Amino acid sequence: RGSTEVMIDWPNVSASGPQDLGLKPEELQRSKCVLGLIPVVYYSVLLCVGVPVNILTAVALSRLACRTKKALYYYLLAVTGSDILSQLFIIFVGFLLETAVFHRDVPALLLHSVSAAEFAANHASIWSTVPLTVDRYVALCHPLLHRQISYPARARRIIAVVLTLSLASGVPFFWWSDMWRNSNPPTSVDTVLVWTHVTLIYFLPCSIFLVLNSLIIHRLRSAPPRRLGKTTAMLLAITSVFAVLWAPRTTVVIYHLYVSSVHQNWRVHLAYDLSNMLAMLNTAVNFFLYCFVSKPFRAAVRDVRQAHTNASISSLYTGHGHNKRSQRDSSPLSPRRARKPS
Repeated sequence: RGSTEVMIDWPNVSASGPQDLGLKPEELQRSKCVLGLIPVVYYSVLLCVGVPVNILTAVALSRLACRTKKALYYYLLAVTGSDILSQLFIIFVGFLLETAVFHRDVPALLLHSVSAAEFAANHASIWSTVPLTVDRYVALCHPLLHRQISYPARARRIIAVVLTLSLASGVPFFWWSDMWRNSNPPTSVDTVLVWTHVTLIYFLPCSIFLVLNSLIIHRLRSAPPRRLGKTTAMLLAITSVFAVLWAPRTTVVIYHLYVSSVHQNWRVHLAYDLSNMLAMLNTAVNFFLYCFVSKPFRAAVRDVRQAHTNASISSLYTGHGHNKRSQRDSSPLSPRRARKPS
């Protein structure tokens, strides 16, 4: 599968025999994984860091959304929720459990079902950024219109529609070919699915980001004062990081389809490993971008951490006091305090 593969050595031949495939003996030997267990360690660390960080981000954004009633924070919350889905389905289930632990030794129906879920989470993570970009464009280039149409209820409806369509778009990828086990040349179905995938996850959203961000920058340059707001800087950072981190993987997927597969070329194998690792990094970096750019977000994170610390201290003292009372109630009266019967 194109979205979730860790390179662990196993046979490189599908159910068809070598004669049916028309492959030479040297072509049947799968290219070696030069990274070894590095991807497993990398994805484990990324999951252990990314999930808690994204949960903290979601709590902080929820507080900001409730406090300010701004649609912006609802869009950012949708991005964070989609990143959590990607980390659970793609990194945890796809990379670690299915590939590294079970070595795909699970029923084919489950493999294809997980594949569809991974692509759905992948598309949701990317397309949840599009409403945010549109909202920022309208806010800067059409401020009067933005005051009329940008409010929390509308933002929630837009997010629901985008996420529903993104999740539904993963269904066709139930038939995505497992490129790490299937040695057959790509079929017409494989070609259609690959181009559909790279269009949905890169070319189309990046085109939208490029056009709208260009209009935003042009507006900022032409209208005084020429100052880049923190919200706009955050948007440009999110979309730019996405474009950079996902470009290598998109290139390698297309190269794998038309030029050389991971079976025949260890360099393509290595490039595919590294590009997947780079692309998945995108699910864990937004927290640090928000902290770097947004002062309200940093304050919200401090409030969440302070509230958690206070709750922990309170529960500690409560439990300690309860234990002391229990010991006092259960201990016998001392001779000095015992009353003599009258």
